[in-house]
Amino acid sequence: MWPSDFPGLKWLYPGMRIKRWFFLAVIGMFLVSAGLAGWLPASPRFAVSLVLVVSGLALVAAGLRQVVRSVVEAVRPGQGPADLATAVYARRQKGRGPRVVGIGGGTGMGTLLRGLKEHTDNLTAIVTVADDGGSSGRLRAEMGVLPPGDVRMCLVALADTEPLMERLFQYRFRQAGEGLTGHNFGNLFIAALTAITGDFEEAIKESSKVLAVRGQVLPSTLTNVVLHAELADGRVIAGESEIARARGRVRRVFLTPSAPPALPEALAALAAAEVVVLGPGSLYTSVLPNLLVHGIAEGIRRSPAVKVYVCNVMTQPGETDGYTVSDHVQAILDHAGPGLIDYALVNTLPVPSNLRRKYQEQGAEPVVYDPERLAGMGVTAVTGNLASLTDLVRHDPERLAQAILALLGPKWKGSRRGRLRAGDGRDAGQKGKGQEE
Repeated sequence: MWPSDFPGLKWLYPGMRIKRWFFLAVIGMFLVSAGLAGWLPASPRFAVSLVLVVSGLALVAAGLRQVVRSVVEAVRPGQGPADLATAVYARRQKGRGPRVVGIGGGTGMGTLLRGLKEHTDNLTAIVTVADDGGSSGRLRAEMGVLPPGDVRMCLVALADTEPLMERLFQYRFRQAGEGLTGHNFGNLFIAALTAITGDFEEAIKESSKVLAVRGQVLPSTLTNVVLHAELADGRVIAGESEIARARGRVRRVFLTPSAPPALPEALAALAAAEVVVLGPGSLYTSVLPNLLVHGIAEGIRRSPAVKVYVCNVMTQPGETDGYTVSDHVQAILDHAGPGLIDYALVNTLPVPSNLRRKYQEQGAEPVVYDPERLAGMGVTAVTGNLASLTDLVRHDPERLAQAILALLGPKWKGSRRGRLRAGDGRDAGQKGKGQEE
C-alpha cells in the first residue's frame, strides 16, 4: 500500500512547507503538556512550569500561523492570514445576505448584478433566451443552441475570477476570418459546452464553475422561443433583433410557441426570494420576454418578496420612444397583470446637456418621471441619484444596489452607506401624495 493511498499523508510530501511548522506546533504542545504537569503555584518549580506553558503556547501559535500562511499562499498567492480573515468574514457576511432574484437580460442586468454581488452571494439571474441577433443569433441558427449572449453577460457580471478570464469571456473576434468574425469567445464556450453535455442548463452550470460565479444564472425557459411584436400600425415583427429596427410603436409582444414552461429552478428561486427585481434593461426585448414564460409572472405574484421595477434612465429608440416612467410600468401590467411591482426605482439626476445631445442624435432622451399617473397604479416610486454619467448614461451599480437593499429595511443587516447618495426620496405612490422623504 502506497502513501498516496492515504490522502492525509500528502501533507508530509517534500516541498509542501508544512512539515516544519507542523512539528514546531507539536513541540509547543509537548512543552505546554510538560509545564501543566508541574503546574502547582506552591511548587518551587512553578516558575519553570510557567515558562514551559508560555513558550509552548507561543510555539503552537507560531506553527499554526505558518501552516495557515503556507496553505493560503498556495491557494491564494499574496494573501496572508490577516487578509484571509478579512476575506473569510466578508464571504460569510455575503453568504447571509438577502435572497435577490433579478429578471431581464443584456447590459442592464449585468449592471444590477455587479452592484448586488458586493452585498450578497444569494443572487439568481433569470434571463431571456429570445435573442436572435449578433453572435447569439448565428450560434442559434447554425448550432441549434439557445442564445448564450445574455447568459454570458450575467455570468461575467457575477464572476469572482481573474480579470484576464473575464476579458477572455468578453473577447469578440474581429477580422478572424468568415467563420469567427463577430463571435464572442464566451458565447462559443457556452455553445461548445452545450454540444458536449447535450444540455444548455448544464453548460451554464459548468461555465459558472470556470468563472467562480457568485449565485446562479438561469434561463427563464429551455424552449427555443421566438419573440414577436405587434405594432400600432398593424405590422407583426418576428425576431427580437428586428423589433427596434421596425421603428414603430409597440402595442404588444408575444412568444411562439406561446406560454413555454418555465425552468423549475427559476420558479423555486422566486418562491424563496426576499427581493425580486425587474430590469433595468430593454423593456420589450429583455424584461417582458421573461414574464411571458408560463409560471414566471405568477411566481412573482405569489412570492412574498419585495417586488421592484428599475426603470431605464433613457428611452430606447424604436422600442420606448417618448415613454414616461408610468408608460414602462403600464406595459408590464398590460402584458403580465397586476401584483408584480411594489416599487419603481426612478433616477432623478439630471442628464447633462452634452450627453442629452449625444443621445438625441440616436433618438433617445431621458425617461420622464410622471408621479401623478404612477401613483394611480398603486406603485410606490423611489427617486434619487441612481445614474452614472460618463460617456454613457447608465445606472450606477452600487447606488442601484443600495437603493434596492434599503427597501428591505431592518431585514437587511448590511451596510447602508451611500443609500441613494443624493436626492434620497420616496414618493408615496400608493397613497398618491408624491412627496419626498
